[in-house]
Amino acid sequence: MFLDYFALGLLCFAALAVFYGIIVIHDIPYEIAVERNHPHQDAIHAAGWVSLLMLHVLWPFIWIWAMLYREDRGWGFRAKESDNMAQLQARLTLLEQQLAAQSVNSQKDLPHSD
Repeated sequence: MFLDYFALGLLCFAALAVFYGIIVIHDIPYEIAVERNHPHQDAIHAAGWVSLLMLHVLWPFIWIWAMLYREDRGWGFRAKESDNMAQLQARLTLLEQQLAAQSVNSQKDLPHSD
């Protein structure tokens, strides 16, 4: 008789652990979105609940959605374009100065026909 109640208690504990485990797992993309200051945090949270009702079919896509954004670089895997633009602008300015200096030097070297 004791083993019957023990088995029932163990079964209830396992069912509750699985239930709460699934709820915790479904919330992981939302926690990632909060940590990364994702602009679509609320949508990711709602999609997580929808995925829970759909037996986590959408969950891998929600995970990817949450992981794609980072506050320091935005979407995707590239660096901020503004940093790259500043470097390109500085390089262009340097090249223009060098070209102007070469142009002045080449005009000085040309013989004048008077």
